[in-house]
Amino acid sequence: MEILSCHSTSFCYVENVRGKAIGGCLSSNQAKFSILKEERMCYVLFKLSRGARRYSGADQFSIKTPNRSQICCPINALKEFDNFDSSVLSKSYNSYVVDRKESSPDVTGAGSSVPKVIIPGLPDESKDDYVAPISSCYWEWKPKLNVHYEKSGCQNVNSPAMLFLPGFGVGSFHYEKQLKDLGRDHRIWAIDFLGQGKSLPYEDLTSPSKEQPDPVWGFGDEAEPWAKELVYSIDLWKEQVHYFIEEVIKEPVYIVGNSLGGYVAIYFAACYPHLVKGVTLLNATPFWGFFPNPVRSPRLSKVFPWAGQFPLPTSVRKVTELVWQKISDPESIAKILKQVYADHTTKVDNVFARILETTKHPAAAAAFASIMFAPRGQLSFEEALSGCQMNNVPVCLMYGKEDPWVKPIWGLQVKRQLPAAPYYEISPAGHCPHDEVPEVVNFLLRGWMRSLESHGSVALLLLESPESVECDIVRDLEFFCEGPKRSARVQFYGSTVPHWKRVSAYLKTQFQNRGAYSR
Repeated sequence: MEILSCHSTSFCYVENVRGKAIGGCLSSNQAKFSILKEERMCYVLFKLSRGARRYSGADQFSIKTPNRSQICCPINALKEFDNFDSSVLSKSYNSYVVDRKESSPDVTGAGSSVPKVIIPGLPDESKDDYVAPISSCYWEWKPKLNVHYEKSGCQNVNSPAMLFLPGFGVGSFHYEKQLKDLGRDHRIWAIDFLGQGKSLPYEDLTSPSKEQPDPVWGFGDEAEPWAKELVYSIDLWKEQVHYFIEEVIKEPVYIVGNSLGGYVAIYFAACYPHLVKGVTLLNATPFWGFFPNPVRSPRLSKVFPWAGQFPLPTSVRKVTELVWQKISDPESIAKILKQVYADHTTKVDNVFARILETTKHPAAAAAFASIMFAPRGQLSFEEALSGCQMNNVPVCLMYGKEDPWVKPIWGLQVKRQLPAAPYYEISPAGHCPHDEVPEVVNFLLRGWMRSLESHGSVALLLLESPESVECDIVRDLEFFCEGPKRSARVQFYGSTVPHWKRVSAYLKTQFQNRGAYSR
C-alpha cells in the first residue's frame, strides 16, 4: 500500500486513493508534484510555482513510513527540488499520513469504511527519543499559600505558552504525558489547585484544641490569621490562575482544562479574555458547587450557616471524618479510576499513587470539606461560555465518548452554544482523554493552536480544507503505544448539521446499546 504523508495547510492537500495521487489546491498557485516509488513507499516531493507563497518547514509536506514517526526519505534525493525545505525533517510530529477510503460515514459515525490517519506516538525514552524534562516548582501566591506547578519546554522561547488545569482530586501529575511530549516544541505549565495535589498548606490552618489536640489539620477551634478568609472555591481557583499567568508565565496563554479544570478555564477566560489565546475543554464539568453564591444570591446564601471557611463546625467534622474515611480508601480510589477510564489497559499506577499520597496529607480531609461546602461561582458554566463568545475567545472541545460522568450530550450542548467551536469526540476514551489517548489529544492540540497562530490560513488537522469545518467528519487515528499499534476513532462535528439531528442520533445510539446489553 502506498501512503502519502502531508501536513494540513490552506495551500493544498494530497492523499492516496488506492495508489492514485491527487493534489487539491485552494489557492490560484498550483503545486508541481513528482512521485518516486521505492519498494512499498511512495515519496511525494513538491516545489511551488513562481509567485507562490512559501510555507515554513512546519507547514510543508513531509515524508514518513507508515509504521513509525521518523522520516525515511534520504535528503540527497531532494537536491533537484530547490524549493524543498529540509527543515521539515526535524518536524515529523507536525505531520500525518492519510489512507483514504471511498465511503464516508454519516452523522452517527456509522459507516462501512472510515479513512485512517497515522499519527505519531509518544516519545519513547527507552529508544532514546527526546523527552522534554519536567521541573517541579513552588510559587508563593500569598503568605502560607504555596502553589505547586510543573513546567517543561521553557527553552522554546518562540513557541506559544500553554497552561493545563487539572480535574478534581488530581494535580499537575495528571498531565505528565503532555509535559513530556508537547514540551518538546511548546512552553508548558501545569498547576495544582489550592487544596489539591501538592498545593496543600504546610502547617495547620487552625489552632489545635487545648482539650483534645487533633492530628487532622483544620479541625481546631480557631482559624489562623492567614486562613480566616480561605475557602477552596472555584472563585479562589479562578483568581489563582489569574495571578499565576500574570506573575509566573507573564503573557497570554492557551489554557487546557479537564473536568473541573475545564470549568475553571472557561470561567477564567470569560473574566480575563485579554490573558487567554484560546481554551480547550477536555470533558469539562458543566456545573460545580451545591450552595448559592453570596454575590448572586445574598439572601439565600444566609440560609446556609457554613460556606467552607475554617475552622470546620463540629457537626461538619463528624460527617467529614466518615465520608473521608470511605473515599480515601485505596479500594475506593481504584474503583473510581476504573470507572472513569474507558480503556482499562491504560497504566494508572502513577496516578493512583499520587492521589493516594495526597489523601495522606494532614490537611486533605479539611480541604475536601471546604471544597464540598464552598459556594458556586459567580458565573454559571453557560454564562462563562457566553462571555467567551462575546469576547471572541477561541474554544475547542475534545471529549471522551465513553465518559460515564460528563456524557457526550454535555459536549453537544456546548457545541450548540458555540457552533463555531471545533468539537472532537474521541473513542474509546472516558473522562480523562488526555491520559488515555494522549497521542490523539496532543496531536489535535498542536493542530488547533497552529491553525489559530496562522489566523486560519492553516486548516485544522483531519480537515481537507478550511471549508471542511462546516461538515461532520470521522477518522480512525492509528499510533504506536509502547510497542503495539493502537487506534482511536475521532468524530469531528462541523457547524452545519442541526443540533436536533445530533442529539437524536446520540439518543438512538444509547437506546440501541441498552437494548443490546439487556439481551
